[in-house]
Amino acid sequence: MTPFARQESAGVVLHLWIQPRASKNELVEIRDGALKVRLTSPPVGGAANELCREYFAKLLGVPRGDVLLIAGERSRHKRLLIGGHTIDEVRKRIEAVIK
Repeated sequence: MTPFARQESAGVVLHLWIQPRASKNELVEIRDGALKVRLTSPPVGGAANELCREYFAKLLGVPRGDVLLIAGERSRHKRLLIGGHTIDEVRKRIEAVIK
């Protein structure tokens, strides 16, 4: 079982906790059932949301259009949909970075 992700018909939903204005973009840990992610962008004008989508697209090796913000536009707690992919694919790539 993966606490930070769940499989849905459209793809995989990731639960994230974002720390903006960090020194670098990185996945840090699994915290309270969510992935803790540090992003360099400030949370102004949607910049952190866009960087979050770009970061996960690159991390997972998927097109940016496959990564959609589905909840948390103005919150540190966000949910991303990784469209058209399986939880096993996503989990393996994320766990390789965290461990």
